[in-house]
Amino acid sequence: MSLWGVRLVGLQLSLSCCWAFSCHNTPSSPDFSLPGDYLLAGMFPLHSALPEARGRPTVTFCDRSNSFNGHGYHLFQAMRFSIEEINNSTALLPNVTLGYELYDVCSDSANMYATLSILSTLGRHYVEIQGDPAHFSPAMVAVIGPDITKHALTTAALLSPFLVPLVSYGASSMVLNARRLYPSFLRTISSDKHQVDILVLLLQRFGWVWISIVGGEGDYGEVGIQELEYQVTRQGICIAFRDIVPFSARPGDERMQSMIRCLVQARTTVVVVYSGKQLARVFFESVVLAKLTAKVWIATEDWAISSHINSVPGIQGIGTVLGVAIPHRHVPGLKEFEEAYVQADKGVLRPCPQGSWCNSNQLCTECWAFTAQAMPTLAEFSMSSAYNAYQAVYAVAHGLHQLLGCSSGACLRGRVYPWQLLEQIRKVKFLLHKDAVTFNDDGNTLSNYDIIAWDWSGPNWTFRVIGSSSPFSVLLDINTTKIRWHGNDNQVPTSVCSRDCPEGHQRVITGFHHCCFECVPCEAGTFLNKSDPYRCRPCGKEEWAPERSQTCFPRTVVFLTWHEPVSLVLLAANTLLLLVVAGTAGLFAWHLDTPVVRSAGGRLCFFMLGSLAGGTWGLYGFFGEPTLPTCLLRQGLFSLGFAIFLSCLTVRSFQLVFIFKFSARLPTFFRAWVQNRGAGLFVMISSTIQLLICLIWLAVWTPLPTREYKHFPQLVVLGCTEANSLGFMLAVTYNGLLSISAFACSYLGKDLPENYNEAKCVTFSLLLNFVSWIAFFTMAIVYQGKYLPAVNALAMLSSLSGGFSGYFLPKCYVILYRPDLNSTEHFQASIQDYTRRCGST
Repeated sequence: MSLWGVRLVGLQLSLSCCWAFSCHNTPSSPDFSLPGDYLLAGMFPLHSALPEARGRPTVTFCDRSNSFNGHGYHLFQAMRFSIEEINNSTALLPNVTLGYELYDVCSDSANMYATLSILSTLGRHYVEIQGDPAHFSPAMVAVIGPDITKHALTTAALLSPFLVPLVSYGASSMVLNARRLYPSFLRTISSDKHQVDILVLLLQRFGWVWISIVGGEGDYGEVGIQELEYQVTRQGICIAFRDIVPFSARPGDERMQSMIRCLVQARTTVVVVYSGKQLARVFFESVVLAKLTAKVWIATEDWAISSHINSVPGIQGIGTVLGVAIPHRHVPGLKEFEEAYVQADKGVLRPCPQGSWCNSNQLCTECWAFTAQAMPTLAEFSMSSAYNAYQAVYAVAHGLHQLLGCSSGACLRGRVYPWQLLEQIRKVKFLLHKDAVTFNDDGNTLSNYDIIAWDWSGPNWTFRVIGSSSPFSVLLDINTTKIRWHGNDNQVPTSVCSRDCPEGHQRVITGFHHCCFECVPCEAGTFLNKSDPYRCRPCGKEEWAPERSQTCFPRTVVFLTWHEPVSLVLLAANTLLLLVVAGTAGLFAWHLDTPVVRSAGGRLCFFMLGSLAGGTWGLYGFFGEPTLPTCLLRQGLFSLGFAIFLSCLTVRSFQLVFIFKFSARLPTFFRAWVQNRGAGLFVMISSTIQLLICLIWLAVWTPLPTREYKHFPQLVVLGCTEANSLGFMLAVTYNGLLSISAFACSYLGKDLPENYNEAKCVTFSLLLNFVSWIAFFTMAIVYQGKYLPAVNALAMLSSLSGGFSGYFLPKCYVILYRPDLNSTEHFQASIQDYTRRCGST
């Protein structure tokens, strides 16, 4: 047997047992049924869900007692009124009349009995199972109702195997969106999914990120707060407290006292109460007993404008109540219809039908009808709900209109199977008093909500519509000036665990909720992106940020430009030195055969001057944006040129000392030195060593243009990598050794003849060289800015100018200003004087 068949057998057995053990015929008021060509069933809560309410689905006038539900009464009358309108219409379902069977579903058992009765054939107490499910044809072609999710779930589960259309006017739970489980369910009230979206937007609108949620037991409350919890968490809102009001709760009992204590300890200003009216009243009565005030209470549509809640004694002192509500819609003529109904009853007492039960479970002796004074008030909430029921009946009527082919002006009457009518109802699209009625794929109508605020400013409770939502996109339009906030200053209350951090401070979470945090300033070089307030992000390499920054700024690219004052000074000094070197070379060439030039080294002087000029050219590479050629040449030219100069200076000083002091003692060595041209060989070897060091340096540790980011957060310093390489240190060390050698040889010749004694000037120049490079390396350790190349160039310029000045300037002075000292006689006199001094010692 198929699963479908098993389910139907189960339904048949349950229905048979029901009638066998507990059901019997009870006289029913004619107001609850109406014959017609096609029958609709209506399920309405005409009594409150109290333990003493009886459980049979039929209702007599005797049941109008203290447990009477005025809200359900208006829904009941809305269906009667809508069917009367349709039957009187010539455009909708012409020559077809609709009838109805109305049921009171004030309890779970009554709801079950009503559903099973709907599935049965009229006059029978069982469900007739057909061999082909498509031919199943109960007496009722469609069902309007029930109003609450708990009852709708039961009814939808029982009707779905038979595909009997069920159009609810009040069950909004998201559970009923499951098409696979409830394929025949539709509704004219918005799904709670849309309501949850509106609640989340309402919380975001006022910046409430630290909230409590209280739900009512049952599918409406539990599924609602589950979806709400999921949505608010996705939006960064924290839930400090979450609890459910059980069905067994009573105002002020131990369970409710514990809940209120936990709610107080949560320290939230905003509390979302997602519950039906009955449990919401229990909760708020407990809130009033606990004297809990100064809160913002967010209401769902089930109780937002319900008099059942606003009539709780003392509730006006709990704080501010905001909520979502079904927009007020008016059923034209309903109020007059109800008044005519009261006038027809005339309020006459009469005997009670035998077998009826009162709410006290005692047999009634008299029954009564409403009078004009006792008739339930048709308030806005009831009128809006009645409109949904009215809309549901019209949706079924339009579906039946299409199914029977009534568009031609006359309907083709025939048997209607539930699945056929269900297909047509899903497709309906019509205008009802300027409201478009249609169903989406989930069987929901697209409608909006009003955002309301309670108002106790007058003698009685009322509410204000402060905004609305869009049915097609989740948007809120709120006029905050209409809200009267609790508190003397009428300011929007805050509901946060921790206050917002100042600009540029990241949130460091303390505890379990990301809404509870400490504020820590962002360090320099990091910034706080507004999209992620919990982490300071580092800036890019080309960017910088000060402390507590919310953005990064582009770094300024700096290098030693040609036009800066320090550059102009160094360039002028270097160019002057180059010109002086060139002029000295010309002067020495002009006086090449004079004793001064010959004593200075003769033609070797040009080699020395050329090396100084080569080193001088390297200084031009320190200015302007560094490039690969300038990085390769600037240090290399200086190191090689200065090494050649120091080699010549060393060998020149060595030769003088050897000639005057050791030639007589070591004649063999002296002859070999002269014959093998020891001076030139030394200079060549020494220069070659430095050349090899520089080539290896440039090949292995190639100086490249670099961008330095570490030392200055706001700057990108352009430079070269040579100072960080081993090759550079080897070249500098080698020049240092040559400087020490030249200094030693010059110092040994401090007592030579005056014309050959260069110790003082050379010593001074070499000391200047040492001081310059020590100063440069010290500066390089503590400073890495754009002017470091200027310091490097200054050290090189000092070494070159010191070497030139110490060796060549005294000789230029003699040539230009003391020609009397530039004679053979003077040099011979100096040598003779040196010989006498040496002989006397």
